[in-house]
Amino acid sequence: MTDTAGTGALPVEGVPAARVLDEIRGLRAADRPTHGGRLFAYVYDPGVAGLDELAQAAHAESAHVNGLDPTAFPSLLAMENALVGAAARLLGGGPGTSAPDVVGSVTSGGTESLILAVKAARDARPDLTEPRIVVPVSGHAAFAKAAHYLRVALDPVPVDPVTLRPAVADVAAAIRPETVLVVASAPSYAHGVVDPVAEIAAVAAAAGVRCHVDACFGGWTLPWLRRLGAPVPPFDFAVPGVTSISVDLHKYAYAPKGVSVLLHRDAGLRAPQFFAYADWPGYTMVNPVIASTRSGGPIAAAYATLRHLGEDGYLRLAAVTRDAVAGLADAVRAVDGLRLLAEPESTVVCFTADDPELDLFVLVDELTARGWHTQPQLAYAGLPASVHLTVTAAVAPRVAEFGPALAEAAAAARAAGPVVLPPELLALAGSLTPEALTPDLIAGLAAGLGLGAGAAPDRMAAVNTLLQAAPVRLRERLLVEFVGLLQRPTW
Repeated sequence: MTDTAGTGALPVEGVPAARVLDEIRGLRAADRPTHGGRLFAYVYDPGVAGLDELAQAAHAESAHVNGLDPTAFPSLLAMENALVGAAARLLGGGPGTSAPDVVGSVTSGGTESLILAVKAARDARPDLTEPRIVVPVSGHAAFAKAAHYLRVALDPVPVDPVTLRPAVADVAAAIRPETVLVVASAPSYAHGVVDPVAEIAAVAAAAGVRCHVDACFGGWTLPWLRRLGAPVPPFDFAVPGVTSISVDLHKYAYAPKGVSVLLHRDAGLRAPQFFAYADWPGYTMVNPVIASTRSGGPIAAAYATLRHLGEDGYLRLAAVTRDAVAGLADAVRAVDGLRLLAEPESTVVCFTADDPELDLFVLVDELTARGWHTQPQLAYAGLPASVHLTVTAAVAPRVAEFGPALAEAAAAARAAGPVVLPPELLALAGSLTPEALTPDLIAGLAAGLGLGAGAAPDRMAAVNTLLQAAPVRLRERLLVEFVGLLQRPTW
């Protein structure tokens, strides 16, 4: 008898729908929990009953609608314009403001929004053969990706090791005649601190350069926190000189992946973002974003989410999240040897260890073993290794549990001691160049760390320790090779 299921995605005979869904559920059982307040990265859970079902139903209604042609599917155009309007109004734009002509586009996520912000700035200056962008080192890595993809030079600006912000004077000094864009974060993802946006925008404007505020992470939380009385500094279109802002709706607007909004102060600034092509015999192509065909599902799901929660819902969720942040910060302060890398300003708790016997990477593994999934961050340019917690409203009911779990994990990490890699391996990591990595050497490193085809080790402390010991360029190459080992076809 033919095995209708087979071992891959394309069996000889089709598989019944119920069985396919069971297979997917079985695969999902190995994933991190997307709900329940124990995952501090990657997903955003408001803990609102019925919201998932609403978003899924809205997604299904528009899943097969194609965003390629807004004249064919006006429903999608209407929802996209509504999302842009909501984001613009929240971020200081629209009628009656100092930025009444704000326009925008819905993208697939923060990375696409940032790439498009760089593209618009680059293409607005066709006279420059070597355009450049100025980005604090705390700016999202997607700016480096944009620079790489678009062949734009990246001028990084250091951040103060205490404030974790760039000095405005350093930003001003980095601006050159070829600079097309200056970047500020509100807040930076790694540490959750807001850059001095008003001052950065002022020096950009004085140089005649665009200023983009990456509010992908905080754009849908900082306005609500401000309404709750938090001392949020100016960062949006109310700041003169801010020319564009990105905000992810699939973060704290709690829409499903992937929906972001890229806003420009006016249509003239947005125009270079578009791509149009008529020099071929096919359909007329004009794209506001990178993708041509786009499913309407994520846009409809975001629209339904915003409509259902409303301003009062988001204000309530922001208050719950604020209180959860305060509770988690207190839990960190209560553990000897740990300290906050920055006092929380938004929805991030970031901490490090001052005790050399307390290995942060081991601590992360110990927390994972106890059902708490955090995000380790490697040491960089004088900044210590740290642990990042993205805090959502769903975390609030779990805060009381986290403190004891953190203390227990820290005690276990101390008992286990820091990761000790063989001296020859550390020496190799410190001396190798990316070009010197051979397939055999990579295979040996991976095997020694427990990395295999399609499988990652249960504990990642040794991997992170090796990566931290490696110079940045070698670190990047190792990451590529290690993830490449995980991504192998199943036959």
